[in-house]
Amino acid sequence: MELENLSHKAAASVWRQAFHIQPKYGLLNDPNGFGWFDGKYHLFYQWFLLGAVHGLKHWYHVTSIDLVNWKDEGVALTPEYDHESHGIFSGSSLASKDKLYLFYTANKRDSDWVRHSSQALAWLNKDGSIEKLEKPLISKPPEGYTDNFRDPKVLKHERMYYMFVGGQTDEQTGCILTYQSNDLSNWLFKGPLGINVERLGFMWECPDVFSIDGKDLLMLSPQGLSSKGHQFQNVYHSGTFIGEHQIAENIFRTAGEFQELDCGFDFYAPQTTLGPDNRRILIGWMDLPDTIYPADVDGWANCLTIPRELSIKQNRLIQKPVAELMKLRQEAYKIEIELVSEQLEIANANGRPVEIHLILTNVGCEQAGIKFNVSEQEETVLLLNFAEGHLVLDRTLAGQPIAEDDGTIRRKPYMETTVELTLFIDTSSVEVFVNQGEAVFTSRLFPNPDSQRLKLFAEDGGCKFDATVWSLGSEFSKELSLNFFQ
Repeated sequence: MELENLSHKAAASVWRQAFHIQPKYGLLNDPNGFGWFDGKYHLFYQWFLLGAVHGLKHWYHVTSIDLVNWKDEGVALTPEYDHESHGIFSGSSLASKDKLYLFYTANKRDSDWVRHSSQALAWLNKDGSIEKLEKPLISKPPEGYTDNFRDPKVLKHERMYYMFVGGQTDEQTGCILTYQSNDLSNWLFKGPLGINVERLGFMWECPDVFSIDGKDLLMLSPQGLSSKGHQFQNVYHSGTFIGEHQIAENIFRTAGEFQELDCGFDFYAPQTTLGPDNRRILIGWMDLPDTIYPADVDGWANCLTIPRELSIKQNRLIQKPVAELMKLRQEAYKIEIELVSEQLEIANANGRPVEIHLILTNVGCEQAGIKFNVSEQEETVLLLNFAEGHLVLDRTLAGQPIAEDDGTIRRKPYMETTVELTLFIDTSSVEVFVNQGEAVFTSRLFPNPDSQRLKLFAEDGGCKFDATVWSLGSEFSKELSLNFFQ
């Protein structure tokens, strides 16, 4: 009865998403075990069923053949054994022959509430059944490292398997611990991953190691970063190094700075996989740890980002929404106009959910952009401040407040006179892709249901606008409502 009441309460929430993965009820956090196996994508996520709190974690399972329509496969991993008595934490997957191997962190706390972390293994068979080892693969962190020891990423290189685990030294610095195996069962500690980087936070979570376009990437979510200019403004952050991974020597040589993955307010713990067409696809958690969100009172919390295709351009990571999302498009409204010190409501393109493609060309204004989720009291503003050279997302008046101590405005330097923007606006979120994925702003928003108007504006001069607005998704939304999210 309690779960039924939770389900009804969550389904009645005015902030339920239309085209994002979200829990039926309870709390969702990190994406886990993302991989292609047996003709479809498999995606798991951290889940606690009894409300919007970080309780005893399970893995929940969804599948898709197109990265758009997701099928509910139910709970995949639950705490069963002593070493995982306090939760099934994050991890990765590896497809091999007739199994999808699931590597995860098992969490236990003793009577003094001291954490004991180990790395464990389960596997998904082609018939959909899941089996699990009764004992951990790696029972504890090596000497010199704390029990902040989690989120295994496993890959195969030549004939060997390598496991990368997020960790923390006894001196409270973040690191990645590397293990090697020839059979997926017996693992030899190779030492910390050698990387030419000074201290970067106090703990490294969610490591991911992969290659794109001949470049090696080390993606991670370090905790404890200090703000740096307009970067690292949130409570926690995710980013990537691009460089050269010498896997046999256990060295990663960076070829540049740590690149923050997202300029917005709510993005963490991303995970990638290689699709059957060799595209590298990323999905992240569209929320943050240690953050209270307005939907929590409705018995559910958090969602995942839309899938993004990754590439490299001039040694920078590019993130584009996967092309399959065009399946969501319905009616289109187009407008080409020049505004001079004025704003224009797009009367035929109000509401949510929508996708907006917008090209702004400055012809002498101070700043210009788009306002969405607009009412008399509320608006979310995305603008290009040409005078100061900044692209700005402002959720000061976006609706219910979120983590205001960390600020309500996010900026990225931008000096060009033209910018191309793609916005995916759902019931309680926005994802903004700048210039075909050169930058991304991901943010949760909790407006009043009546705040649905769209406006273009130019201030102190003129700006040209070329905009297309699509309403999104009856087929997808209907399937989500019937089968999973309601």
